[in-house]
Amino acid sequence: MKSSFNFCFLILIISFLSLELSGQQWFASPEIKGKVGEDGKISGTVFFDSNKNGKLDVGEKGIKDVLISNGKDWVRTDDNGFYQISVRPDMNLTIVQPSGWRVPSDARMVPQFFYIHKSGGTPYEMRFGGLPDTGPAPAVVNFPLIREGAVGEKFSCIILADPQAYSNEQLNWLRDGVFADILNSDYAQGDCMIQLGDIVGDDLGLLERHLELGSVIGLPQWLVIGNHDIDFDAQTNDDKADSWRRIYGPNYYAFEMGNVLFVALDNIYYPCGSVDYSMGVTNCAEGNNPTYNGRLTEIQFQWLKTLIEKTDEDKLIVVNAHIPMVSFVDGTSAQHQTNDAYRIYELLEGREAVFFAGHTHTTENHSPGQFFKGWEENTGSGPLPFRHIIAGAASGAWFQGDFNVYGVPMALQRLGAPMGYFHMDFEGADYREKYVAALMGRDRGQWIGLNTPGFRKWYNEIMNWAIDNPFELEAVPPYSINDLTDTRLLTPADFKEGVWVTANVWAGSAETYVRAVLSTGHELSLERTQNGKGEQVKIGVEWADPFATSKQLSVTRYAYQSQLGHERAQGHELFTGRTLGPSSPRPQRSIADRNMHLWRAQLPELPLGVHTIMVISTDRHGFEYRDKMTVEVRDEHPPLYWRNELWENRFGTR
Repeated sequence: MKSSFNFCFLILIISFLSLELSGQQWFASPEIKGKVGEDGKISGTVFFDSNKNGKLDVGEKGIKDVLISNGKDWVRTDDNGFYQISVRPDMNLTIVQPSGWRVPSDARMVPQFFYIHKSGGTPYEMRFGGLPDTGPAPAVVNFPLIREGAVGEKFSCIILADPQAYSNEQLNWLRDGVFADILNSDYAQGDCMIQLGDIVGDDLGLLERHLELGSVIGLPQWLVIGNHDIDFDAQTNDDKADSWRRIYGPNYYAFEMGNVLFVALDNIYYPCGSVDYSMGVTNCAEGNNPTYNGRLTEIQFQWLKTLIEKTDEDKLIVVNAHIPMVSFVDGTSAQHQTNDAYRIYELLEGREAVFFAGHTHTTENHSPGQFFKGWEENTGSGPLPFRHIIAGAASGAWFQGDFNVYGVPMALQRLGAPMGYFHMDFEGADYREKYVAALMGRDRGQWIGLNTPGFRKWYNEIMNWAIDNPFELEAVPPYSINDLTDTRLLTPADFKEGVWVTANVWAGSAETYVRAVLSTGHELSLERTQNGKGEQVKIGVEWADPFATSKQLSVTRYAYQSQLGHERAQGHELFTGRTLGPSSPRPQRSIADRNMHLWRAQLPELPLGVHTIMVISTDRHGFEYRDKMTVEVRDEHPPLYWRNELWENRFGTR
């Protein structure tokens, strides 16, 4: 009996060590006790969980001044870590992870800082389950905090947007694309990963696998809800996040690290239908086909206002949401920007702040003072009071495009940047942003190219055809990538029609400076094609990135076929099961025909011969990206293909 006990004890010790060595966390969720009293209050203690068992044990000390919210109201813990707050029938009870501490994470690296309560649960059946009846609220919820993984004033965060996998196939691409890049980077235990919504593409059944894949990175996964993460069969906005809350957690919350307060907002209002339309929200659907709208509820405004008031004035406030406050690419849209953005700006007046969003599948680094046409009309805001960054997309342009060397779709985004994420370095209340292209290394930050007469003709012919044949799979485009003239072999005639050297600087902002150094000794200063001074978006071949659009306008994946393969593997399938092909190569959706981070300069006529051009972009932090290209100047374009005529009389006609 004794030997059996010793053997079991040994197995337990080995299991514990295995978990520790494998990086698994033995952190527990909040401790829940009893049922709420007649006073309608919920109470508890925020405590230092020294043994990490998730329970408030004798001798474990409470932690003072920790913020607690019921989703509307706020309280702070007293000197003993004790709090008491009113119960709301449908609420996320959350704490704000305080600086110098860390909330525990579960096996999926989901931070455990909350208790979800919904009396009666979702009142009707939902496709993805909604929330079950949580019963009466508990009398006590104790929140453990730990020291492991807590940071000081200096740390880094990954901020990525729109992984948006619609299928398990696309989760494979996320795993082998952006997640693989992060996994092979040197992030420390105390760093963080924030994902800015559209975590999945409408199918919430994929959310668990997404979280499991992200967990191997080893960083807490702070998620923001997006318009593709909601219950589309919800009948009210109060219910639209119920399945999300069951699977992941709160749909809005906050946490601190170092001298930074991170705020995660829910600015997806759904369903937005005829009632909203009658109240003047004109982008909402009339009739029985509801859609979503970018806005905060009044309760969330109250929550945010009090949170900001209770936050130390020296802290940097990083606001995270899915739908941007404003956007370059969707500046004229009421749906794809946030209604009443100016109200959020008013709450943050006088504070050090930066705003992050996703949704548009673009990288947009908007400096304070930037302003584009459509912002005032759709959001009530003019020039920006602080920096706004739209963080690109981990799915790029929805996993479109041909495969790269890693078997992942190139999926260049709507403004031509590659799929990727922002790497953020924080020190005190200062930050430094850098866009990282997945699997391309951190020294890459731009595409360079030449906008030539041959490119412009090729581009215009395909784009005009696409307008007339948007869904005609049987129609053959006028050109494919095989027909694109070599844009780096120029003639005197090309220079007469105009040649521009271009730089698509993926995270470029108003402060970015771009120049080109020619082997002739000349230096050119490239001009930003959009100044951001209230002007309208410029669209068309003159304002397009030739590097990105040449990849987007002739996609081979449409043509893939097999004799024995699955019927749904013919051509390719994207979005909500939409079949694309089999057909001839053709343009994808989302062409980079406009840009807020494209610079250009007219190239002077170069003498005949071979030349080099080095393009150098310098960001607002002084970091340089340098890329070179070789350019030939010939009297005329030489023949492109094998010269059959030279071999016709040798060994017979060919």
